[in-house]
Amino acid sequence: MNTDITASAKPEYPVIDRNPPFTKTVANFSTLDYVRLSTVTAVSVTVGYLSGIKPNIRGPSMVTGGLIGIMGGFMYAYQNSAGRLMGFFPNDAEVARYKRA
Repeated sequence: MNTDITASAKPEYPVIDRNPPFTKTVANFSTLDYVRLSTVTAVSVTVGYLSGIKPNIRGPSMVTGGLIGIMGGFMYAYQNSAGRLMGFFPNDAEVARYKRA
């Protein structure tokens, strides 16, 4: 099974790692990635709370919304980080950082 995403699309930016491992991708999270993760989580907690007001299940609804939000936010941040490492998103900071190492 071919899991190499670059087989179907060519990167537009310099490639740092064609197939980055999980640890390298998470270590590459930028401040903006963490802000996005936090924002998605906070919005999901709020929506969960507000959606649980009428049936009076605010707590469980808020926790469920938060879990969905943190998973979605993490996947979004992971996608952006991996995309930068694979050269699909602008990656000037990563190129400078990994060129020094």
